[in-house]
Amino acid sequence: MKMIIGGKFVDKDQKIPVLNPEDDSIIEYVPSASIDDVKKAYEMAEEGAKEMGKLSSYERYKILRDVALYVETHLEEFSRTIALEGIKTINEARKEAARAANTLMYGAEEAKRLQGEILHVDADFRSARRSGFWYREPVGIVLAITPYNDPLNMVAHKLSPAIAAGNAVVLKPTYLTPLSALKLAKAFLEAGLPEKALSVVTGKSGTIGDALVSDPRPRVITFTGGVEAGLEITRKAGLKKLMMELGSSSAVIVDYETDIERAAQLTADGSFYAAGQNCIGVQRVYIHRSIYEKFVPLMVEATKKIKVGPKLSEETTMGPMITKEEADRVERWINEAIEKGGKLLIGGERRGNYIMPTIIENPPSDTHVVTDEIFGPVVCLFSYENLDEAIEKANSSRYGLHAAIFTENLHKAMKAIKGLKFGGVMVNDSTDFRVDYMPFGGYKYSGINREGLRFAIEVMTEIKTVIIS
Repeated sequence: MKMIIGGKFVDKDQKIPVLNPEDDSIIEYVPSASIDDVKKAYEMAEEGAKEMGKLSSYERYKILRDVALYVETHLEEFSRTIALEGIKTINEARKEAARAANTLMYGAEEAKRLQGEILHVDADFRSARRSGFWYREPVGIVLAITPYNDPLNMVAHKLSPAIAAGNAVVLKPTYLTPLSALKLAKAFLEAGLPEKALSVVTGKSGTIGDALVSDPRPRVITFTGGVEAGLEITRKAGLKKLMMELGSSSAVIVDYETDIERAAQLTADGSFYAAGQNCIGVQRVYIHRSIYEKFVPLMVEATKKIKVGPKLSEETTMGPMITKEEADRVERWINEAIEKGGKLLIGGERRGNYIMPTIIENPPSDTHVVTDEIFGPVVCLFSYENLDEAIEKANSSRYGLHAAIFTENLHKAMKAIKGLKFGGVMVNDSTDFRVDYMPFGGYKYSGINREGLRFAIEVMTEIKTVIIS
């Protein structure tokens, strides 16, 4: 499959194999881009940004609408690509493809809502004979860098607001799952997006990463990935606007005033969706001591029902880790937690790139499964005495993306909402909940700024103020 530079399909002699993580078989090859390819993409983007600036709001709306409808009518094709190159089962992939269509349609709608305001500057004693207003203009060029766990919808989350706002985009999908991004980019070009306004550069960050982020031409970098990579980008980006979603250690609090069976089922679902390779997946669960002995068996039973197997099987509910190296890491972390005193309640087994759904009780606070983002099918259970203690423990992480509380007590819910230092707090639901137009992002090391169409557009536009005397 060829990459795209300024709307043109480009091949290279040096290629990168795209592997199916289920068995590491090669399903496709993509070009390994060079620094010269990055420079060419930005040259094209400079011209593309000018062309985008000439499009009306309706024209941008129509492009995004047509791409959304294309994804909707080719849902099974996109779903199969997501499942083959990534870690999701076919049913999980179908949900992602449907969400991507929605994300694109939300962007289409936002393209018609780019507005400003009248400035009543005559309220100042110096400005009696002046009037003013402000409005938004596109920043010009957006660099988008996307991860493997949502290879289509995460790309849609970058392209949709950028194009709705009138920008050109240089997209670098991870080399692990580039095929969904290329298929979506092709749909954009067929929908009439100016060719020079879109490049999809396939390659490894070690080769082209510095050239992409340090180039002065993009005004915005939108990145989803790990903290270490995010910190490197901030060091090398220069004077740019940054949107970053960098990870999580999502915490759930289970109060005794709740439907315990429902809480256990939703918590298990949120722990093992996409084999735990999900930034808002449940990682830490704090259960009130009075219901702990009842809750734990219910969650273990819910976990036993998960069917691990071939991704394209309609019966499978959980797939593999993305690579052998990631499976190795998660296996090490599980073993460390058990060796240091955590109790293995279920799982812990390894079969190739598959890690069986794993629950660990009371792992020590200095183990990786507690201090770091697991990004695998592992969840940790703890008990607590009172709500203040649970909130404090939930907040002890360096991350702050999503948290949740299960309770029927409104006072406790409000106390948790105010006390939890997270970008999103779910009440009576798993942390693994997201509507694609809501403001999405986190506190602390979980990132900078917010995704969600209109919130991303705020970053991907500049405010121009006009004063008339």
